[in-house]
Amino acid sequence: MLEVKNLHVSIGDRKILDGLNLTVKNGEVAAIMGPNGTGKSTLSYVIAGRPDYEVAEGEILLDGVNLLDMDTTERANAGVFLAFQYPLEIPGVATMTFLKAALNAQARARGQKELQTPDFMKKVRDAAQKLGVKQDMLKRPLNVGFSGGEKKRMEILQMALLQPKLGILDETDSGLDIDALRVVAEGVNALRSKDRSFLVITHYQRLLDYIKPDTVHVMARGKIARSGGPELALELEKSGYAEFIGEAA
Repeated sequence: MLEVKNLHVSIGDRKILDGLNLTVKNGEVAAIMGPNGTGKSTLSYVIAGRPDYEVAEGEILLDGVNLLDMDTTERANAGVFLAFQYPLEIPGVATMTFLKAALNAQARARGQKELQTPDFMKKVRDAAQKLGVKQDMLKRPLNVGFSGGEKKRMEILQMALLQPKLGILDETDSGLDIDALRVVAEGVNALRSKDRSFLVITHYQRLLDYIKPDTVHVMARGKIARSGGPELALELEKSGYAEFIGEAA
């Protein structure tokens, strides 16, 4: 279970999160929606451990353990995974080398045996086939020359291999056509389980047509302004965020 309690976050002189409270239960898919500039991506970065944000107050608990006491690597090993809105290209780092290093680093941190090359290759190829990740993509440097959709599929492939406790999707639908969106969503849905939670950050209902949320939260002024069920996303699709922009003004 993820519990965010009274979280206050700034970057430089700008306060972004202002006493945010949020609970995501085990097995739950929680959607975060809201107008631009309300702190949705900031929340994802702070949970994952991006260092350039100052946390003045609050807690972020994953299964009762405060993530704020851990560095980024420790949070990843504890089961936090962040899929970025704009995945970076990393020239010179082979995709398969990166994937093997990530999987085996996780195994070492958890006291498990590292994967040998034949087992690793089979694991990646099986997962890649399900997500429509072509074999030639696996032979390239990480994300180099990939389309937007291919980069997002690669992010979901990483998540499928690492099997996190908490998957955070930061506007994964950004820049995707319908076919790519469907493939990515199917990959996420295949990972849904009673022991894994998701935090899905999006502006639009269309992603939630494919990844059905259990709860929907609207952010405004750096905190959760309203919560509800999936019907709240449909309401926002019709009415927009004018009510919440007015609150923030």
